[in-house]
Amino acid sequence: MEKKGNIGIFCKIRDIHLAITEFEKDITEHHGISLNEGMLLCSLKETRSLSSTELSEILRLTTSNTSKIIKSAENKNFIKRHLGKTDKRSMLFSLTPAGIKKLIEIQDSQVDLPQIFRNL
Repeated sequence: MEKKGNIGIFCKIRDIHLAITEFEKDITEHHGISLNEGMLLCSLKETRSLSSTELSEILRLTTSNTSKIIKSAENKNFIKRHLGKTDKRSMLFSLTPAGIKKLIEIQDSQVDLPQIFRNL
């Protein structure tokens, strides 16, 4: 079995990184949200409500970065915070109707997925 050198792997990672950067630029220009905000909305769509710690784990972001994304999404009225039903000390986040509408808007716009991801 032939072993590929690390240079090839780095070049692939570069290509993926550039594709993600270009994709985020397009999403931001056309829909006014960042890639991280979109992933946050998607995560909440799939699970209804999550804590900031759970969102950090799902998104693989630091708690500080997650807090910034939560605040941005709240400011855009895409998510709302509420107290946990069983533990009133816990703060949970869920989608607002505007957040659901934004996800549908993005889905309906048929955003072009970068070529590198089309066969995944």
